[in-house]
Amino acid sequence: MQITLTTWNINSVRLRMGLVERFVREKNPDILCLQETKVEDGKFPLNDVRKLGFEHIAFNGQKGYHGVAIFSRLPFETVDKREFCQKGDARHISIRLGAAAGLKQPLTVHNFYVPAGGDIPDRELNPKFGHKLDFLAEMHAWFAGDFPQANGRALLVGDLNIAPFEHDVWSHKQLLDVVSHTPVETEAMKAMIAVGGWIDLMREFTPEPAKLYTWWSYRAADWIASNRGRRLDHIWASPGLAGTARAIEILSEARGWEKPSDHVPVTGVFEID
Repeated sequence: MQITLTTWNINSVRLRMGLVERFVREKNPDILCLQETKVEDGKFPLNDVRKLGFEHIAFNGQKGYHGVAIFSRLPFETVDKREFCQKGDARHISIRLGAAAGLKQPLTVHNFYVPAGGDIPDRELNPKFGHKLDFLAEMHAWFAGDFPQANGRALLVGDLNIAPFEHDVWSHKQLLDVVSHTPVETEAMKAMIAVGGWIDLMREFTPEPAKLYTWWSYRAADWIASNRGRRLDHIWASPGLAGTARAIEILSEARGWEKPSDHVPVTGVFEID
């Protein structure tokens, strides 16, 4: 069966529900993973999401900050939320799809929102950067330890706030000391990919040196003309699932929609039995 999955940092799901509606109407994903929902669980817009045809909804939120959610047309069997760095932040949620979704073997989808890390790439001067590095270290330890991959069938998506490769940013040289592309961050991400056996599907379909961006700053007067983007949003697959990927799409035009998020949707198409 074909499954279409999208990841998108929506930067407030209530503020931008109209954009979610537009995207779902135009692209009709089976599973939509959102980050930075910025809403506590008791105020999550469930009715609006159900009107879009998603009957199966999982979310992990907190007032005013962070937050992740997964909307699915396919029923899921379990929901898991993992805390990192003992901060109580809502930065992870996962679902497990199985027989009820029409799958012969289970599939787990992990949705992450990694801390941005502030502006100064020094943990002594900037606690937010230290938090980010600690978060990445905990992810690495999980992948190296008891991370469940559902019989080798797992997807990891989300705003990971790191552009790991040279051509994931508009200028490698100029951004080497800018948070999201510093060597300590990019090396940490590459190590996580390696220890977890993950496949970076966006780069499988579009290898370097092609430029890939999913985020453009609000500070740019003309984001199209300057095109100073970064690839901060990712879709990774476990080895047992990577071969099922059929396409990856970055909907760059969404950055130009009215009152947009600074991130755009990234969609993967999979043929899974």
